Amino acid sequence: MVVEELSTRMVAAGNEVDAYNRKGHHVSGKSFEGKSNGNLSEYKGIKILVIPTFRNGNLNAFIYSVLATFRALFGHYDCIHFHAEGPCAMLWLPHLCGIRTVATIHGLDWQRAKWGGFAVKYLRFGEKIAAKYADKIVVLSKNMKQYFMDEHGRKVEFIPNGISKPVKRGTNIISQKWGLQKDTYILFLARVVPEKGLHYLIDAYRELNTSLKLVIVGGSSHTDGYIMEIKRKAAEDRRIIITDFVQGEELEELYSNSYLYVLPSDVEGMPLSLLEAMSYGNCCVVSDIAECTEIIEDKAVSFKKSNVDDLRDKLQWLIDNVEIVEVFKKEASSFIIGKYNWDVIVRETLRLYAK
Repeated sequence: MVVEELSTRMVAAGNEVDAYNRKGHHVSGKSFEGKSNGNLSEYKGIKILVIPTFRNGNLNAFIYSVLATFRALFGHYDCIHFHAEGPCAMLWLPHLCGIRTVATIHGLDWQRAKWGGFAVKYLRFGEKIAAKYADKIVVLSKNMKQYFMDEHGRKVEFIPNGISKPVKRGTNIISQKWGLQKDTYILFLARVVPEKGLHYLIDAYRELNTSLKLVIVGGSSHTDGYIMEIKRKAAEDRRIIITDFVQGEELEELYSNSYLYVLPSDVEGMPLSLLEAMSYGNCCVVSDIAECTEIIEDKAVSFKKSNVDDLRDKLQWLIDNVEIVEVFKKEASSFIIGKYNWDVIVRETLRLYAK
């Protein structure tokens, strides 16, 4: 999503962009591999270079980073832009060859609960390499900007993600598939991984006095054990619907018609799903981590991170006070689209390249 938005706009502005893509399974699981083409050679003017790698989930990201970086050395690029801590582990190589580099750190991936052992060490190594060798580092939150100064003594650039005005839709597909109508459900839409805090939401939801359904949308990411636990908990309440990964018009309908959107994360970089939810005019409820509260300011509701009781109380308050929900909905879209404009963000990124 982020790379697509940046790249297509850069091409439209007259730049040449190559994007490196890892060949392998769909991010949301094998069952979705037919829903997207991982072998494109061109997309909206962007040249796509597909890098083969192992099927082993524990090694393919590492092998991809190595092979993609070696391939990029021969691309005659003015700048190579690395995204996320893992790929940055190879950033030293183009630096050694005198090629300018930019690194975007979307979040502290090593903090995510799904990683352990070698993966954590590798991700932290990637962060250190970026801090030491990248010509410019981009972070998505002011909190992360302070982290790099405290941890690495490194000044970085704050350039957040953006959002575009969406197309709002009625309840055609979601009514037929799930029996959902406007304002009849609470929406969770994110990867089903422990750090997104879905288990807090289910525990809080089961204590609510409400007829609203809880709709859980998202695929797993190396977290099959966690998703099985979520399905077990959800099976105990008939009001909970798990849709798995969705996209296209079905996704747009889910965003367009929810009563509340909830993101109870313990760890975030800059959550695009929150920007999307607000752009659709949702009343949003988020944990009070800095990466979320920086985004919402006073245009959404926050609760104490990891606190099921506080989450339950905030949700019940919003369920019981429709007029408050309507105020948040009325203000959310124009606020978030004005604050995070893709055209401005692309100009800032190109300015960074030019330096």
